[in-house]
Amino acid sequence: MKNNTTTNINQHKEEEQHHPKNDPSTVSSIDSRFNQTLKNVQGLLKGRSIPGKVLLTRRAEPLDDPSIQSPTFGRSFSHNDAGSRDHMHESMEEKDQSTSKRNNEGSNMLNSSTSNIENTSKETHKSPMTARATDSTRVTKFTKELSVPTVRLERLRELGWSGVPPYMRPTVWRLLLGYAPPNSDRREGVLRRKRLEYLDCVAQFYDIPDTERSDDEINMLRQIAVDCPRTVPDVTFFQQDQVQKSLERILYTWAIRHPASGYVQGINDLVTPFLVVFLSEYLEGDVDNWSVSNISPEKISDIEADCYWCLSKLLDGMQDHYTFAQPGIQRLVFKLKELVRRIDEPVSRHIEEQGLEFLQFAFRWFNCLLIREIPFHLVTRLWDTYLAEGDALPDFLVYIFASFLLTWSEKLQKLDFQEMVMFLQHLPTQNWAHQELEMVLSRAYMWHSMFNSSPSHLAS
Repeated sequence: MKNNTTTNINQHKEEEQHHPKNDPSTVSSIDSRFNQTLKNVQGLLKGRSIPGKVLLTRRAEPLDDPSIQSPTFGRSFSHNDAGSRDHMHESMEEKDQSTSKRNNEGSNMLNSSTSNIENTSKETHKSPMTARATDSTRVTKFTKELSVPTVRLERLRELGWSGVPPYMRPTVWRLLLGYAPPNSDRREGVLRRKRLEYLDCVAQFYDIPDTERSDDEINMLRQIAVDCPRTVPDVTFFQQDQVQKSLERILYTWAIRHPASGYVQGINDLVTPFLVVFLSEYLEGDVDNWSVSNISPEKISDIEADCYWCLSKLLDGMQDHYTFAQPGIQRLVFKLKELVRRIDEPVSRHIEEQGLEFLQFAFRWFNCLLIREIPFHLVTRLWDTYLAEGDALPDFLVYIFASFLLTWSEKLQKLDFQEMVMFLQHLPTQNWAHQELEMVLSRAYMWHSMFNSSPSHLAS
């Protein structure tokens, strides 16, 4: 009898151990998935994960040898630096797990995860190892990829997503956009031919008297001439006459060659990152102190050609953003509204109750790709991610802009209609550094990982 009782008790205990209600691993399965997403975002902040290119269950790559030095930036990192970063990573993972276990509902979990990422971002950026674009190991990886006879573009996208070393940007951007061929033997010849083709276009369409233009072409050229001085007005470099003339040539030639859209205000902003990056091959120091007067006309022509072709490649993937009524932008603004509603219902409801339409503030974001919303010195870093996304960029913009908007979630909920309009037109980003931008991109990656493969979650 005693043996039977003991057997029954053991069976009962065994049942309790395997019962889903009493299994903490089952109860916290959602928590575990969320923690894995957070770990991947933390890896992203350290340049160890690539959004959209790896599964959420993929392990972070081991640390690279920190003793390799960068020939340009002279960064030096000790093994202690690497150790402290690993220790910080482990402690943050433990913090994420303990925080996540306190949240049982999906909405609370989403809010806490965003907070955890923000804390992780702040602590991560305390380490010099996190300056990914100039990290010596990352420079070595880029150098290795660019030195092979045929560049592996997918690998280059993975590296470029987290930032490109500034002196490598011209080469990397030309490759990512498909302007320069991956085959190194063909590259110089292709660039020479494309630059000559641009020169022919300028001679054919721009360097002609107005008597040979149609009325529409004259009006378009006048509009471009009006918009060029307004381009990035906070950066004095763009106020130089020679720079504005280059912008005018590029924009007018592009518009004539793309009659389906022609020139649309906002495209002038999109040329500026290309102009700065390709000029950086000839100029050094702060952009505000640059002068193009000492650059030969032949080099200026090559730079303009590179800007023209890269702009063309970029806009090829979003042509309906700039055709009549700009339907591509309207479609993405609607997606942005739905995504914000799913991620942050209180701020979404407040915006709706105040009668503010997303189109009233987000249209400019999509039209100019945030160039007017953040300090110009951060634009090229943001565009590293844009160009690494390739054909997927339009959809990923929705997640970046949702992350950007919800940076001020609490603030927005305290504002009425008029205050929100003024706030969103003059966002307080003037003191932003790379940490704030990385935070925006990290949240965008997390939400993209959560929602992009489950579009039903975004359905009204």
